[in-house]
Amino acid sequence: MSSAPKSSRDLLDFIAQSPTPFHATQNLVVMFETAGFEHLSEGDDWQCQAGRGYIATRNDSSIIAFKLADDVSKGIRMVGAHTDSPCLKIKPNPDCQNNAYNQLGVQVYGGVLLHTWFDRDLSIAGRVSGIDKKGELFSQLIDFKEAVAVVPSLAIHLNRGANEKSTVNAQTQMPLILSQGDPRDFKELLLDYCDDNAARILDFELACYDHQSPSFVGLNQEFISASRLDNLLSSYIGAQALIESSTDTPSLTNMYVSTDHEEVGSSSACGAQGPFLKSVLERISSSSTQVTQIIDRSTLISCDNAHGIHPNYADKHDQNHGPLLNQGPVIKINANQRYASNSVSSARFQQLCENAGVPIQQFVTRADMGCGSTIGPITAAEIGIETLDIGVPQWAMHSIRETAGSQDVEYLLTALKAYFSQA
Repeated sequence: MSSAPKSSRDLLDFIAQSPTPFHATQNLVVMFETAGFEHLSEGDDWQCQAGRGYIATRNDSSIIAFKLADDVSKGIRMVGAHTDSPCLKIKPNPDCQNNAYNQLGVQVYGGVLLHTWFDRDLSIAGRVSGIDKKGELFSQLIDFKEAVAVVPSLAIHLNRGANEKSTVNAQTQMPLILSQGDPRDFKELLLDYCDDNAARILDFELACYDHQSPSFVGLNQEFISASRLDNLLSSYIGAQALIESSTDTPSLTNMYVSTDHEEVGSSSACGAQGPFLKSVLERISSSSTQVTQIIDRSTLISCDNAHGIHPNYADKHDQNHGPLLNQGPVIKINANQRYASNSVSSARFQQLCENAGVPIQQFVTRADMGCGSTIGPITAAEIGIETLDIGVPQWAMHSIRETAGSQDVEYLLTALKAYFSQA
């Protein structure tokens, strides 16, 4: 059996520890701080110096990291990703009881492939807020870290047409089964997973996640199987690329951006359509004129996974644009600007990959099908920066369990390190 690249093994460890955008951001902060980056608060004065690395976070779920060059006005090389993934989120008043079973109502976050959530060992994680034993407000991250819920399928004997139709009603068929006979309400139960100072839970932002650990699949570990590959794969590899490229003062300022809420349109204070990135650019610049000059001289690689050709559904791809797993990152192109790539940004990346020995592919959706989007067009429209949309190919996007190529992780890391290290 062949061994998968170290970057793939490290990625799986990161995903296993990052069940929500809050946890992913927390782990990214640790990565950067371990590498010597200084954590800045948006509410403080910033005194940034050339050659130093810095990070800022917003809402505990979005992060920007940067390594300053001697002259920021020469431009910035940016890599963008997102920390969120489609999932089931717990409703604010979730408790319901049916036939002696204690259940939790859920909301669907993003474009979830709902049927994949049935019959899985589910856990719960996220952020809770409340009052501590001193009577003060607190917020903290929690993770149940054990399988505590399930959404069982209906037996085929009671649903003979199950294999002919797969309609799922999220309101009536997706409530979690949490326990049998436990009288506590959910907020009371949450105290078991908070620190000892917590007295009462007032509110929470909690999501379900697949308790099964990420793993390698294939006779030669060709594939990685995990939840949230879209888009923790790009979030982790983008951060790792910046860290590994940051030993010296860069010729241009390097920046990494990973924001929340991409799966629901990015329109939030911490999303790509919000003011977070623009605010950081203004704070490391000397004037509004310089911000405009920086943007004109900068580039952004928007990094979000692509649709690899599925051998059982090959007709869902354009015959000349069906990316294969383990054959390199994919340049994503759409004439209607669902992706922000153009011929200039594409050519730059193709030359970079050729010099780095990284194979590349292209994806264009069928002309008779719609197309998803990314933070690329949103950031390009909000900031005005030259943007390229890329990503590694994967199967089963928005499933509870997705599949990508283990070698593509290494290809992407190599390409992004080359991007950050350009003269």
